[in-house]
Order: sequence, then structure tokens, then C-alpha cells
Amino acid sequence: MIPRYSRPDMVAIWSPETRFRIWFEIEAHACDAMAALGVIPKENAEAVWKAKDVQFDTARIDEIEAVTKHDVIAFLTHLAEHIGSDEARFVHQGMTSSDVLDTCFNVQLTRAADLLIADVEKLLAALKKRAYEHKDTVRIGRSHGIHAEPTTMGLTFARFYAEMDRNLRRLRAAREEIATGAISGAVGTFANIDPRVEEHVCKMLGLTPEPISTQVIPRDRHAAFFAALGVVGSSIENIAIEIRHMQRTEVLEAEEFFSKGQKGSSAMPHKRNPVLSENLTGLARLVRMAVVPALENVALWHERDISHSSVERNIGPDTTVTLDFALGRLTGLIENLVVYPDNMMRNMNKFRGLVMSQRVLLALTQAGVSREDSYRLVQRNAMKVWEQGADFKTELLADPEVTAALSPAEIEEKFDLGYHTKHVDTIFARVFGA
Repeated sequence: MIPRYSRPDMVAIWSPETRFRIWFEIEAHACDAMAALGVIPKENAEAVWKAKDVQFDTARIDEIEAVTKHDVIAFLTHLAEHIGSDEARFVHQGMTSSDVLDTCFNVQLTRAADLLIADVEKLLAALKKRAYEHKDTVRIGRSHGIHAEPTTMGLTFARFYAEMDRNLRRLRAAREEIATGAISGAVGTFANIDPRVEEHVCKMLGLTPEPISTQVIPRDRHAAFFAALGVVGSSIENIAIEIRHMQRTEVLEAEEFFSKGQKGSSAMPHKRNPVLSENLTGLARLVRMAVVPALENVALWHERDISHSSVERNIGPDTTVTLDFALGRLTGLIENLVVYPDNMMRNMNKFRGLVMSQRVLLALTQAGVSREDSYRLVQRNAMKVWEQGADFKTELLADPEVTAALSPAEIEEKFDLGYHTKHVDTIFARVFGA
């Protein structure tokens, strides 16, 4: 990803230096295990670790690869330049390139998952804080973009918290699923390398041995990993869309923090645009873009092909870097979101009590009026509010068919706003715990 949408910790995971360092550790730990099993001399295994503090020369490796047309061989050649060709002769003993590439890739994805999990935990803290801050801040709920019934801003934040909490579990499960390694040889049969080597390498790298690999780690694991990231991306967009709506001029129930000196438009000085949430909507598309290719990588020919390789070299860094940036941006947006309770109440009352229509409908049915007639009576008066700007309660009180079933006091009671917020504490307890 371009630096504009990148953060250094995640970028570092995907740097060539990090990749070659992991490759080295895989090879060195494998040599240790083979030496312990008596397969190679102990002194040769120890000699490999002479490169422990070496800063591998990526330009030199690229130079070798230009001749060999093989990245792992280029790296092994460069490693031998540091530790000596005789000392390096047992490096990669019985292994195949995918043992290095796939195990490294899963180490990188696991580390990326750790950062993403931490990102979501920070976002959850921000959402929880804002939820309690606005637990009782009443706003109108909407369905189809149309006023429905009252809710609270706290419930909006709590809803997003619950969604992101599910995503946290998805990311943890994805991390567990991707944290496997394979050092099993050419077609995964361990013909030329002892399974105990794989066990040792995986233990040293914090992975679990893949139960059965071919020449590659099965790609259904990676498909599940990137699918989980795609869901997180969609949840980010879900939040961003709500903020974009709330910042519309006609709504203005909340807006992104507008800093001193910030400019909203090159042409119109009055503009304050929801640029962060719009940016998040776009970044979510990039994250989801990886899901289908990851799914298509599952089907490989026989024990392996490399149709997945070019895909993963792109989606591995691009998707995790993008999602890491997006989660960080969303957390800051939530922490600094400016909320306007007075505007929420003003919007609530825009249609003069119309949002209480269901309470009146239910009261009429409980008073003995059929549901069909109750709906007809309520809708008849509601349409006067829509079309003439009338006051809903006033119209109901003037309707003899309504007052024949409900007293003025009963009608009045149906406009109590507290009725709609009486279970907020119950919902919060479900979301955040008692």
C-alpha cells in the first residue's frame, strides 16, 4: 500500500528484511533439529547461527535471483556467502521452497493478526466509552432512511461495539487457524526430512504443525483468514455510513471533528465534509477485494502449483496494511466524533409526534378496536402530518373514532418518550455485561 494509508508497525511485517529474517530462522531452527537427530553435524548447525545478526542485503539477493529466477535459492546462496559454503551445505536439507515460503507467510499473517486484534480492542474501548457517554441521548431511529421510532445514540454506539466484538472473536479464530507451519518436504510426505524437524521449527516460531500438507499449507486456511478481514472491513463501512448520514446538512446529529486550519473544499469555504468516514468506505472496498482471490486460491493442482503465489504476495501486505490503517483511523474518528443532542431532538420532533404511531395503534387494539380499523385510524391521522404538517397528537384528539376508544389522558400517555428507552439498561447489560 502507499504510505498515505500505511502505519509503520504493520508495514515492517511485510518488509523484505523481515521476510528474509524469518526465512533465516526457519532454516536455522531446522538445522538445529536435524543436528539433534544426528542427521547433520552439530557444528554445521551452529555455524548457521553466525548469520544471526547479519543484515541481509536485499539488493544482493535480488541480483542473485535475476540469474537463478528463484527467490529461495537466491536467499540460500546469499546465506552461504555469510557463513561459508561448506558450513552451509546442510542448510535446507530435505526441505522444499514452500516449507520456507508458506511457513514464513503464516508467521507474517499471525503477526499481522496480532496487530489487528490490538487495533480492534482499542476501537472497542472507544465505542464503549462513547456508548456510556450517550446512553440516554435520545435520537430518532430510521428504517429505509425514514423516521421510525426513538432510540438513543448510546444504543447506536453499543450496536457497533457488539458488531466489532464479534469481529474480535473472528480475528482471534482466524489467527489460530492461520498459525500453522509445514516443513514436510517435496510433496508433504516427510520422505527426506523427519517430522520432528517440523515440530521443532513450529514450536520455535509459535506455530502449530500442519496436520497434513502437500507441498503447501492448505489454502482454505488463508481463505478463512482473508474472509474474516473482509467482514471487519464491512463493519468499518457500516459505522462509516452512519456517520456520513449523521453529518449531512439536513441531519447534522454528529460530525467528524474539524480541526483548526482544516479546509473542507477548495471552492467553497463553508464546507465541512465527512472525509474520514468516506475514506473508510473506500478502504473497506480494498479490504474486501482480497476475499474472492483468497477463496479462489483454495483450488490448486494436485500437490501444488503457484497460481496462489502472485495473489498472496499482493493481498497479504496490502489487505493487512489497509485494514490496520482503517481501524486506527476509525478509532480516532469515534474518539473525536462531535455529537449534537439538541439537533437529535429537533429531528425527532420534525414530524410532530408522528413517530409514536405504533403506540397508538397498539393502544387501540388493546381497547377492543380491530387491527385493521386501528391501522386505518392511525394512518388517516398520520397522513395529515405528512401532507399538511399537522400535529399528530392534536389530530388524534380531534378524531371522534379515536377518542371513542381512548381517553385524552390515554392518548397523551402514548407520547411519553421514556417508554422507548426503558430497556436501554437491559440492552447495555447484554452488550457490555453487568
